[in-house]
Amino acid sequence: MTATTAPSSSSAADPRRELGRALQRWAGAGMPAVGVVRVLDRHGFGTVESGQLVASTPGGDAVGVLYRGALDDTVRPLAAEAAAGPRTGEAHVSEAAGLAAGLACAGGATLLGHPLPAELAAALGAALEGGVPAALLSPADGTAALVLTGPELEQAHGTLGSGEADEAGIAHVRGLLRRGATTTERFTAAGVDVLADLWVPVPTIVVVGSGAIGEALLAQAALLGWGARTVAELDEALAAVAGFSDADVVVLLDHAPRFDAVLIEGVRGGRGFIGALGSRRTQSARRGRLRTKGLSDAEIDSIYGPVGLDLGARTPAETAVSIVAQVIAARSGRTASALAASDGRIGG
Repeated sequence: MTATTAPSSSSAADPRRELGRALQRWAGAGMPAVGVVRVLDRHGFGTVESGQLVASTPGGDAVGVLYRGALDDTVRPLAAEAAAGPRTGEAHVSEAAGLAAGLACAGGATLLGHPLPAELAAALGAALEGGVPAALLSPADGTAALVLTGPELEQAHGTLGSGEADEAGIAHVRGLLRRGATTTERFTAAGVDVLADLWVPVPTIVVVGSGAIGEALLAQAALLGWGARTVAELDEALAAVAGFSDADVVVLLDHAPRFDAVLIEGVRGGRGFIGALGSRRTQSARRGRLRTKGLSDAEIDSIYGPVGLDLGARTPAETAVSIVAQVIAARSGRTASALAASDGRIGG
């Protein structure tokens, strides 16, 4: 089973951050394991929604959603029971119930519930809340779990049961990460039937300043399923950047020198995509001010300015496209060259 989709919300911040906070809270409360439920197999529904996870305490305090809540009658009891050991469940949704939940049609799913030890729950939770790529791998019978976290999934917690399976599973999921999208996949690793959920964080764009380009950026973010908001005051912008995750984006539209502080905060925080609009002359003047305020040339070079790819954009909407295109390329580690000029994989 392979699935890749955009998030279902187009304006809110990534809901997985709430899930991450809950996992950390429960892991720190002394319980040995959290119960989790994932989609092992599916048919119908009309759409695929990857990376779905419901987590629960044994007492039934649950966070997360599968198929827009249409399966809750099966999912939530299964998640509470799963803290004690692995089990599976079957869930079916009628046409009427599916449409009422916002699904395209009826469907059914085989659900895997299994315990997630506290140490693994804490690691996964920290990554989800912090906007860092994360993956949860387990044998299809739920008897073990492996959590990978970090920009390159370089940190491993737990095991699939053998070193060979761990090595093969990690290599496979790191390959999936290069596609740059949240995905659910079932595959074989060293003879082990593995279910993997990979979460690639959803960006939130903070637009500092106002105007037509800012409005176009908000529209582009909504189209992509990213969060977005506009801030106009310096204190608000500094607070937003101080709370950045690796997935987040700031685009500085305001050329006033006082907003240099936003760029300095972003660069020194070392997280997210920091971009600034402006002409060559504006960029040169800004660069001089930043150097005077203590930023090194390397730190200044880490700012995307003038932000955007060279697409020949003229209108605010076209400029917004060039900016989000550069964000996508930066997140994927691509040079943004023409597909016809590349021999690499198309689409990741």
